[in-house]
Amino acid sequence: MAEKLDLSQFEKKMIIRPMEHKDIQHIIKMQEVCFPGMEPWKVEHLESHLEVFPDGQLVAELDGDIIGSCSSLIINFDEYDDRHTWDDVTDNGYITNHNPDGYNLYGIEVMVHPDYRRMKVGHRLYEARKDLARQWNLKSIIIGGRIPNYYKHSEEMSPREYVDAVGRHKIYDPVLSFQLLNGFTLMRINPNYLPDDKRSQKYATLMEWNNVDYRPSSKRHFKTSYPVRICVVQYMMRKINSFEEFANQVEYFTDVASDAKSDFVVFPEIFTTQLMSFLNIKSPSLAVRKLTDFTEEYIELFTDLAVRYNVNIIGGSHFVKEEDDEIYNIAYLFRRDGTIEKQYKIHITPNERKWWGISPGDSVRVFDTDCGKIAIQICYDIEFPELARIATDKGAKIIFTPFCTEDRQGYLRVRYCAQARAVENQIYTVISGTVGNLPQTENMDIQYAQSGIFAPSDFEFARDGIVGETNPNIEMVMIGDVDLEVLRRQRQSGTVRQLKDRRHDVYGVNYKK
Repeated sequence: MAEKLDLSQFEKKMIIRPMEHKDIQHIIKMQEVCFPGMEPWKVEHLESHLEVFPDGQLVAELDGDIIGSCSSLIINFDEYDDRHTWDDVTDNGYITNHNPDGYNLYGIEVMVHPDYRRMKVGHRLYEARKDLARQWNLKSIIIGGRIPNYYKHSEEMSPREYVDAVGRHKIYDPVLSFQLLNGFTLMRINPNYLPDDKRSQKYATLMEWNNVDYRPSSKRHFKTSYPVRICVVQYMMRKINSFEEFANQVEYFTDVASDAKSDFVVFPEIFTTQLMSFLNIKSPSLAVRKLTDFTEEYIELFTDLAVRYNVNIIGGSHFVKEEDDEIYNIAYLFRRDGTIEKQYKIHITPNERKWWGISPGDSVRVFDTDCGKIAIQICYDIEFPELARIATDKGAKIIFTPFCTEDRQGYLRVRYCAQARAVENQIYTVISGTVGNLPQTENMDIQYAQSGIFAPSDFEFARDGIVGETNPNIEMVMIGDVDLEVLRRQRQSGTVRQLKDRRHDVYGVNYKK
């Protein structure tokens, strides 16, 4: 009897899967082969794609080898100029203009290794894109397609005549013919779309595939604003006799924020040092170590308040001793659904280092909330513009800065830098500080603050870029609304567009995490 034939030795396994960081170098090498003479992706482009919209980045793999890829982002196409370029619609290749609430999937590249063409790889990638559009309930897929054979006919034909001839099958174009076969229809022809695409003479065919399964959503259709209400607490440092007194004060302000239907309430940096006022420990370093004993009570208090009062709480910051026996200055986000996140202070002031021995954190985090993505940068950190740029590139729309300063000069450093970050990054910034004094507490004796909410400086926003601010040096709250929809529109069409106009070819921020 003949041996049973092992069919597995003949199998070839082709899959379409999400792109991963390990694929980046393979994709760049493949692009150099697919598009000779055109500038390939840079590593930071593809890393940004995976950071901003991982679902939109796909690869085709055959027996472990990358043989094709495609990249996409979501936009509201109506917001872009009819003659937009590839750089316009991709934010110069970084796709930081990706809008998860948009209506259209925009395809920015598809490529198949020349050795694997005629194997329906491109078709598989296009079908995966269509599935993505259905999954995200998007109206359509839009692409700016190359016409790489146009250079052969450019002397006797206009781009319109060439595209018409391809559509009537008189001329074959490897890209346009393929797109027409995959159900895309021509919208228009854009000049100067890709400056280095010499074969297409810089032209591109703007094409669209309509998702017949699209279900209009009334919430999205009529959504003209995205208001977020913020309650900023300017907290008075005064002597107390127990943790319960501290908890009562915190609950009072949380109740005020909740009554105003706030989405966020933000407390100041290290305002838990108020607990030192009843510890009676003269040595600052020993007092801080004793303060860390309250960490669990602090977390339990704010978690309970966030859920009970239905408000997201930026719990100021608190000194925390971790397993390495180091003490960190940590700001916690207590979401109203009961979940918790934390951001370590990255830059430690000379004062913190000298008196308390505080250790620095080393990561910039951005947190998802029910009101969009936010970041927390504690006091001194807002004075380093790189951190805000990194957080913005990760999607943050609001940066909260709990702070604690003892004099007007220190306060103004925080304020001016927070306002600068709002302008530079087209975001909202919020600062919340301590006032009052703790006369018997070493290194926490005096405070100075004027808290506020700041916006980019443009016509769409509040005058002077100030949404609201407290009076200086008295205990009070300030409640203000910021609109994330206005922010999104201003990024696309404001008087100035700092995010879109950055010169990635000249400079960049290298985040090492």
